[in-house]
Amino acid sequence: MSDSKMNEFMKKIIAKNPGEAEFHEAVQEVVESVIPFIEKNPKYKKAKILERIVEPERVIMFRVPWLDDKSQIQVNRGYRIQMNSAIGPYKGGLRFHPTVNLGILKFLAFEQVFKNSLTTLPMGGGKGGSDFDPKGKSDNEVMKFCQSFMTELFRHIGPDADVPAGDIGVGGREIGYLFGQYRRLCNEFTGVLTGKGINWGGSLIRPEATGYGCVYFVQEMLKFRGESFEGKVCTVSGSGNVAQYTVEKLIQLGAKVVTLSDSNGLIYDEQGIDEKKLAFVLELKNVRRGRIKEYAQKYGCKYFENKRPWGIKCHAAFPSAHENEIEENDAETLVKHGCIAVGEGANMPTTIEGIKVFHDAKICYGPGKAANAGGVAVSGLEMSQNSMRVSWSREEVDKKLHEIMFAIHEQCLKYGKEGDHVNYAKGANIGGFVKVADAMLDQGLV
Repeated sequence: MSDSKMNEFMKKIIAKNPGEAEFHEAVQEVVESVIPFIEKNPKYKKAKILERIVEPERVIMFRVPWLDDKSQIQVNRGYRIQMNSAIGPYKGGLRFHPTVNLGILKFLAFEQVFKNSLTTLPMGGGKGGSDFDPKGKSDNEVMKFCQSFMTELFRHIGPDADVPAGDIGVGGREIGYLFGQYRRLCNEFTGVLTGKGINWGGSLIRPEATGYGCVYFVQEMLKFRGESFEGKVCTVSGSGNVAQYTVEKLIQLGAKVVTLSDSNGLIYDEQGIDEKKLAFVLELKNVRRGRIKEYAQKYGCKYFENKRPWGIKCHAAFPSAHENEIEENDAETLVKHGCIAVGEGANMPTTIEGIKVFHDAKICYGPGKAANAGGVAVSGLEMSQNSMRVSWSREEVDKKLHEIMFAIHEQCLKYGKEGDHVNYAKGANIGGFVKVADAMLDQGLV
């Protein structure tokens, strides 16, 4: 299909979904790879699979009234986007953040369909959340909000229908409150949420899974090029869960990590972040909720206010903070400084223009739907453990995670190999699409 036909498809998407820029970007990134594939495989074109796959199966939007500590009524908006269930129950996180809106959740749900398909596990794609901000709220206020949120959501979810998880703003505390209210309303103990506490149905390795999985994926990309992490300088953005465990696994594999960041700025530790320094970061961020600047003050390294790590020389970069954090000029700088691999720990952290720079330079670019699928993969493993009423050891889960990331890399090779170069974005998009599309064909007009 020519560019004009692809532009025609995107015009329809934009007209039908006005003001949803993130969703438009996510769809465009996929259709650039998938449309030429569909042209060569008319069965998908005839059944209008692409037109169906960009349309959510169901969008649920609801009000969430709750009582704050001053006995004042607050009102937020709740959402659940049930995007596609052709290969399994809807699966995807809940995000509590002031920026949450319909367009962002549709983009995340759309990405989730492909990501979950790639994991080899039977999971459809969904996403949800609220514009509620847990920051600055007491435990009691968070509990009241979660209970009100679940009082509506419970009727739309279930272990064989839709299994939400955590995302930004939804950690162990929030999952606990949500699960408690679900159990109270339904009078049943089922695997309806993932990211649960270890002693009540959670899985080992779940907190580490996204970071570990991203590193495993980049390890496979490097291995394909005959390289390893040993001695490689790596830059990581963010300092939350994904960034923390990305750093931990990189250290274990012999890499030298020199950056971390938060919304205020960036630390650059030329000596490298070791296990002792990482322990300080975990305590700083997870317990004291402090700013990354304190790391620079403690260890005497450089701190740059309101900066991102992409100007610092590295062999591999791990954007692990938020959407669109690597723009075109950042990508050009990374390539110029000798970066050979990028593993996206965050969702869609590189703009379309930045992705093009990576492709043109033929570096190993691991898109989020492949590279950060480790989190949802272990969520899927948690679902399996809940269904069987068993609990696997840390070693078992880590081994299964490693196997899944290897399988995702193999899928990307199968559909993305272009001569001696691998277009991982193309491979992930087509690989994820084929499994869902074939299931949709098998099940008829649904």
